[in-house]
Amino acid sequence: MKRLLPAALALTLAFAPATLPAATASAPALSPQDANELITSYAHLTTEYYKKVDKQAVFDGVRNNIIAYLRANGVANPTLPAMHASDDDVSNARELERAVSGAIATYAVKAGGKNGVKAGATSITYAAISGALGSVKDRYTVFLSPKEYADINQSLDGTQFGGVGLTYDIDDKTKDIHVQNVIPDGPAEKAGLLNEDLITQIDGKSVSDLVAGKAPEVQTKLIQGLLRGDPGTKVTLTVDRAGQPESFTVTRATIHSPSVLARLLPSGIGWVQLSVFGADTGRELDAALNRLDAQGAKAFILDLRSNGGGYLNSAVDVSSKFIPTGPIVTVESRAGTDTEYDAENTAIAPRPLAVLVNHYTASASEITAGAIQDSGVGEIIGTRTYGKGVVQSIFPLGDGSAVKITTARYLTPHGRDINSIGIQPEILSDLPKDTRVKAGDPTTDVQLGAAITYLQSRIAARTSSQ
Repeated sequence: MKRLLPAALALTLAFAPATLPAATASAPALSPQDANELITSYAHLTTEYYKKVDKQAVFDGVRNNIIAYLRANGVANPTLPAMHASDDDVSNARELERAVSGAIATYAVKAGGKNGVKAGATSITYAAISGALGSVKDRYTVFLSPKEYADINQSLDGTQFGGVGLTYDIDDKTKDIHVQNVIPDGPAEKAGLLNEDLITQIDGKSVSDLVAGKAPEVQTKLIQGLLRGDPGTKVTLTVDRAGQPESFTVTRATIHSPSVLARLLPSGIGWVQLSVFGADTGRELDAALNRLDAQGAKAFILDLRSNGGGYLNSAVDVSSKFIPTGPIVTVESRAGTDTEYDAENTAIAPRPLAVLVNHYTASASEITAGAIQDSGVGEIIGTRTYGKGVVQSIFPLGDGSAVKITTARYLTPHGRDINSIGIQPEILSDLPKDTRVKAGDPTTDVQLGAAITYLQSRIAARTSSQ
């Protein structure tokens, strides 16, 4: 998914809202902001969607979805006049405004309920936009409420908070905090904590006593509350290293949620897990690979399992770390124009590479997996991927909401369209049902074990040939 700039000025001007009749106190009208968002959404859909759009189907979708929304919100037997599309988009804009304004004038008071008329009017407008987008029957072309859009940005770009700078889980046996990954240059690393440390106490309080008998989600929330705090505040963490307690005073700082976890596994294999293809993923991957290289990594595992994707440009950045030259992906737009994205000349020194995938590896993850497979620089291990071979663009609207529209499809370097097909690994490996896996732990993760076995054979072959 490639996020575009917030403004689409030409579209906004071309489909400027038509003049509305003056509203009376008893009959609210479509507000200028809601009108602009309605017409802008229509313009994006009809000009940017990667296939030709049936405008009458769009109008039918608007009308049907408003009726469905009203019924779901206590309006019995709502009626709306039929809507008629034409080839003239200025006339279509007026028709949209007329229909939605009429629905608001008739039903906003009841639809808004205790939230007020304005909320009812906005909700009807949202229902109209959702109906327009739903008319193309594409699961990825949807309306995003302000909260949904904020959640997407947070998941892709990460959050910031005051904390110590580490990722962790609760050890099943000891109930202590098992440090999975210490964020490079973060407060915990500066204080001396290491990957695989077991934190037994926080500010003198026993972790196992704190979490005993509590549900996993309660444990996580409790520990998170103790580790996080205002930047500049201090927390004392007691660590058990080889049976010897050692305390570290960590000064909390502003932490950016990482999208990359990394550690050096036995046999000199560097494991790198990407949770999402966010704005900072390429930079975080650079730092992780440099760190593993300094630790003597002889091979790499790129773990893309359950990574649902993210930004297209981030997929190109990540792929370019392993592919020195040549195409990464080709994007085909509705206009029939092809845009080829090539490797960015940022590749690390070649080493054996395995890429872990599963059914939930999708979108930008599949771009990277497909590019690595087609270029021959790595082996794909796991199960067939999801098969999402289309690209979405997000167009923000004025009130914090947005429309997400499928604007193109993509092809792998060999011209493969993997939409609804997925990527088939060279080495098949599946996890038994209900297996509990610890991040980066091959003793609980048979797929990770398969990748290690493959890379050990490659390392041995390289060593013998030197």
